[in-house]
Amino acid sequence: MTRPIALVGPTATGKSDLALELAERLDGEVVNTDAMQLYRGMDIGTAKLPVAERRGVPHHLLDVLDVTETASVAAYQRDARAAVDATRRRERTPIAVGGSGLYVQALLDDLAFPGTDPTLRARLESELAEVGPGALHGRLAGVDPDAAATILPSNGRRIVRALEVVELTGRPFAASLPRPGRPRHDTLLVGLDRDTAELDARIGTRVDVMFDAGLVDEVRALEARGLREGETASRAVGYRELLEVLPDDGSEQLAEARRRIVVATRRLVRRQRSWFRRDDRVRWFDAASPTLVDEVLSLVRTTS
Repeated sequence: MTRPIALVGPTATGKSDLALELAERLDGEVVNTDAMQLYRGMDIGTAKLPVAERRGVPHHLLDVLDVTETASVAAYQRDARAAVDATRRRERTPIAVGGSGLYVQALLDDLAFPGTDPTLRARLESELAEVGPGALHGRLAGVDPDAAATILPSNGRRIVRALEVVELTGRPFAASLPRPGRPRHDTLLVGLDRDTAELDARIGTRVDVMFDAGLVDEVRALEARGLREGETASRAVGYRELLEVLPDDGSEQLAEARRRIVVATRRLVRRQRSWFRRDDRVRWFDAASPTLVDEVLSLVRTTS
């Protein structure tokens, strides 16, 4: 059966374009590993490739959640693995594409995620609504100071999850987090990156293009469908910053939101680099190379 490929690395490096080129040459199908592209309607702000631009290449795990639904890594793992397995049975090449590190790892590695307890989760979420994330963060600091040091006091959802895991397992939250292991199906990991200054410039241009393409109207439409109530979707870069200023859409407010989207995207890039660079299985390429496609194809052929 064909060996799966995973394209990873920071946002705005060109992973989607490379995936199409590889898919056409390797008879491939794309499996999304971007957590926010799971959401229907979150198109412009996630740089989701429009259907008309997919060149007929099948894409999986796009547009599968409403913005009010909370993304689950465990559910994603189940569905994405099924998509990869089905693609291989068709004797086609699965090409996983995206920059959400935990989702990539959930697909590629034999990981088990801590379970959840609906009653415990409901109790913690009720407490979160009653006393706020700051108070729960203080409790987390008492039972798991390492986890509290890495989770923002404002991130109520993550605080609740950490407290749930600690209570369920009796171990620190960090002990439950997955670590890189042997890839399933011996997946080939290909990393794309660019010079930092060049990538910063691309991000600024990309955000401008998103605004010109109607990002503000997209967020307005999604707000009407419950985006503000979506625990996962409302925190997506680009959407969070606009929700903070809408319905006020004056030029100054939108200019400030644009600036903060650029800053948040650059911070995201740093986190993505940190996540993927620690995995020594990734073979890195300069996304600006004019021979990038040939270089990656050469690697695929020599390691098959």
